[in-house]
Amino acid sequence: MTPGNKLNFSQRNTFPMKSPSILVPLVLVIDDDPGVREVVSYCLGKAGIDVLEAESGASGLALARDRSLSAVIFDLGLPDMDGLTLTQMFRQSQPGAGLIILTGRATLVDRVVGLEVGADDYVCKPFEPRELLARVRSVLRRVAPSQQVPETTLSPSDSYRFAGLILDVGAESLSVEGGNGIPLSSAEFALLKALVENSNQVLSRDQIIRLTHTNDAPAFDRSVDVIITRLRKKIDQGSGRLIQTIRNRGYRLSANVKRN
Repeated sequence: MTPGNKLNFSQRNTFPMKSPSILVPLVLVIDDDPGVREVVSYCLGKAGIDVLEAESGASGLALARDRSLSAVIFDLGLPDMDGLTLTQMFRQSQPGAGLIILTGRATLVDRVVGLEVGADDYVCKPFEPRELLARVRSVLRRVAPSQQVPETTLSPSDSYRFAGLILDVGAESLSVEGGNGIPLSSAEFALLKALVENSNQVLSRDQIIRLTHTNDAPAFDRSVDVIITRLRKKIDQGSGRLIQTIRNRGYRLSANVKRN
């Protein structure tokens, strides 16, 4: 079993123990991006759901063999297999499992085709972990009513460490490790959080707006650019630029992010 294809025992040790008498959902996450697998596994595991990980369609199918899965979350753009074909294969091999497509393909045609070939839900990347968790729970309530779907929520006190900085989600604050705080507006915090939670991935302006839009957060393309400029002045260190502009595509936070 490769490192990417594992049951997350470390997470089960981190989160509250479950009674052996309780039927706990088992969800398989298939994505060739280890960062996506880590985020999805973390948010499901913290909510009390058991998680398996695979990095390709073939390894996912092998991992699912002789197991009864509650749900499968998978990308359409896997390196070895088309996600729509994988949908049909899981619908045949795991008829009782909920199938959730998690992909960067956001067109209406892709969503319609995905649902028509057998998926139960379709979530576009980049995604908000709390929304994904809510969708997983909704699917599990339909397909696995006998299993306990935990009603705990992701902790608002989660924090992220990157490039010598700490982003505290609960406190909505940014600080230098072992140093002073860096004041952020609500819009700056929301935009930085979106970049951090999707680190090393390019987010278009439209995606940033979708992930951050509140009454105080950016609502227009140009406002995204203005806030990016303000954030750069506050977090860029030395000659390095943490928030990179990807021409004709959007922005990317280039940093190794660790979640606490």
